[in-house]
Amino acid sequence: MRSGVAIVLTASTASRVGNSAFSVYNATKAAVRSFARNWALDLKGSGIRVNAVSPGVVPTPGYALLGLTQQQVQGFIDAQLQGIPMGRVGTPDDVAKAVVFLASDYSSFVTGIELFVDGGMAQV
Repeated sequence: MRSGVAIVLTASTASRVGNSAFSVYNATKAAVRSFARNWALDLKGSGIRVNAVSPGVVPTPGYALLGLTQQQVQGFIDAQLQGIPMGRVGTPDDVAKAVVFLASDYSSFVTGIELFVDGGMAQV
């Protein structure tokens, strides 16, 4: 990789909270966050920036792979809404805009961070 490039890793708000039956998933997302921190230090002299984006509840087609019925998925989403200060779930476009920012020159002085795209759920 050449100097000036940006690496954006996808973590999750799941790295911050415990979820029954999701211990391995949550641990892997915490590891991704740790990679961003450590790689930012490992690559500091190369001009390469490393950051992580952590989406909150963002319904995607992947939700259908959880083995739940559509009604169960909707019940999960509805239950999560109570903990999202913005009062809505995210969209893939919300996450994409954050990734574009972290990959762009607009964030040229940003490295090693975890940017939450979660409507405030992990912060408030």
